[in-house]
Amino acid sequence: MLGTVGTGLLLFFVLTAFPLPFIVHRIRTSRRKAREAAAEAVSGTAMDSNSSDKGGVKNPVLEVAMADGSGTGSADATGIVGTAGVSGAAGTAGVSGAAGAAGVVGTAGVADPLPGFEIELSEEESTDGKMLFYDPRQDLPRYKKPPLELLEYYKDQITEVPQEELERNNKKIVECLRTFDIQIEKIVATPGPTVTLYKIVLSPGIRISQFTRLEDDIMLSLAARGMRVIAPIPGTNMVGIEVANDKPSLVPIRSVLDSKKFKESREDLPIVLGKSISNEIVMLDLARLPHLLVAGATGQGKSVALNAILASLLYKMHPAYLKLVLVDPKRVELNLYSKLDKHFLAQLPEADSPIIIDTKKVVYTLNSLCIEMDERLELYNKAGVRNIKEYNKKFRDRVLNPNKGHRFMPFIVVIIDEFADLIMTAGRDVEGPLTRLAQMGRATGIHLVIATQRPTTNIITGTIKANFPARIAFRVASKIDSRTIIDVSEANQLVGRGDMLLSAGTDLLRVQCAFIDTPEVERMVEFIANQQGYPGPFELPEYAESDRKESSFGAAEQRDELFEEAARLLVQNGEGSTSMLQRRFRLGYNRAGRIMDQLEEAGIVGPPKGSSPRELLVSSPEILEDMLKTL
Repeated sequence: MLGTVGTGLLLFFVLTAFPLPFIVHRIRTSRRKAREAAAEAVSGTAMDSNSSDKGGVKNPVLEVAMADGSGTGSADATGIVGTAGVSGAAGTAGVSGAAGAAGVVGTAGVADPLPGFEIELSEEESTDGKMLFYDPRQDLPRYKKPPLELLEYYKDQITEVPQEELERNNKKIVECLRTFDIQIEKIVATPGPTVTLYKIVLSPGIRISQFTRLEDDIMLSLAARGMRVIAPIPGTNMVGIEVANDKPSLVPIRSVLDSKKFKESREDLPIVLGKSISNEIVMLDLARLPHLLVAGATGQGKSVALNAILASLLYKMHPAYLKLVLVDPKRVELNLYSKLDKHFLAQLPEADSPIIIDTKKVVYTLNSLCIEMDERLELYNKAGVRNIKEYNKKFRDRVLNPNKGHRFMPFIVVIIDEFADLIMTAGRDVEGPLTRLAQMGRATGIHLVIATQRPTTNIITGTIKANFPARIAFRVASKIDSRTIIDVSEANQLVGRGDMLLSAGTDLLRVQCAFIDTPEVERMVEFIANQQGYPGPFELPEYAESDRKESSFGAAEQRDELFEEAARLLVQNGEGSTSMLQRRFRLGYNRAGRIMDQLEEAGIVGPPKGSSPRELLVSSPEILEDMLKTL
């Protein structure tokens, strides 16, 4: 079937495949024997070399070549260098040797083992071509911020509003509104530390004016103190009634500083004020405000608020970034911080005390701050920046050269307690530089916090109010004082003892001020003062008293001869009018106008208000006589 050719091929494959396993086995056996012979030859040579070393004979360099192959190897006394060449003859799988079996050529030299040797390379840390940043904290690298353990919890004075009180007030509100045919849909109570806010949803068709005119009736029905009506609540469709709690709760400064909001804040000058009605932490950035006015009657919490502001700054800031100028005409409120002179306080060169208590020194300090402000603005112009953050960033990045007058600039916070006393004693000398600082201090990092217990129009003038957009009003005696501070008549209805209204924008926010006691302040100051500080206080630019005297003397020589009589006339009549001077002294308009400008320069009357009379800055003839003696 297959034919002759097919049969031949079949027989060829059968005969060829039969001896193939024997051939493969033979080749493998030959290779194994060759490897064993080579291993025996190498081991024998090594033994001979070792025996030669022991006899004191150096190992010569060996070179061996085979007749039918090629292979070289060398070894010296310091190491082992060897090569092997293997060649085969008679087609024995590339392996040759004596008697046609296997040939191995190899050399080996063995020496004593060398001791351990390592190479250690050291390189300086790379900065990727960038210069290292300047750190202003390097002068006080070990400074530690005060721990919270220095402050008290006051757990025994923290209370919650009981459910019975909330339900009782809810029932009274509903009954009072039904009496006047005002239907409501829902009341939501939000308890706070001092005040509870009752949010009311009026029925459709009820006007807000119907609700707001019932404020006195609701207050009578609830028999509550510190009640305030909010109609409407900003951002909602509800109206609100704030009612004081029967037992107000304390807000310890420790609970506020220990909050996540304060610890993780990224503001430049964070200050915590307390808690709102909804128990939320109220925190502001003084660098954005940029100035703060605090006013209220005696004993309502102004000094505690100043201590809370200072505690916030001391717990958050490093001395390299913040300097404080403390003015205390009362001599007792801010004296606790005098130990911080080598850490946080700034003062005039060769000043007697780090806390400024003398009125004359206050005037010098404010003028010195104006000089500091002008110097900073000049450096901003050279550096091509607009504010303190941009300037300090360039300085830290070493873009600005200190040899050309550039320096790191800390924030400067000026705190003035009892501002009214300064206005009464110094008048124009204080208001002039203070107004300049308020107008231009924000960009240069100079911020003002002033407090007064006399919120009258001759103390808080229109110029002061225009430059202090952020204001805090504690409880005051009358609606007029309330309108002078926050432009609304609601501060007279506050409870007192830290209850305050904050006006930092368009809306008013009711806040319970955080409480910090004198022993806590002492412990905090003592902790900071015991640490390493700077060699001395931060020195402000020197202000020349002779320049001030010369300018005052020149202005006095140019005053009109009717200057003092005109001043007495205006104070007696209670208004500053140019037409009054014309009528009483029979003067022309030009001369009367010059006298009025001189009175404004002396701080007796305020700036012009169009057709309205000027504001009087001196309230009584006695104060005027004292001022005329110093002019």
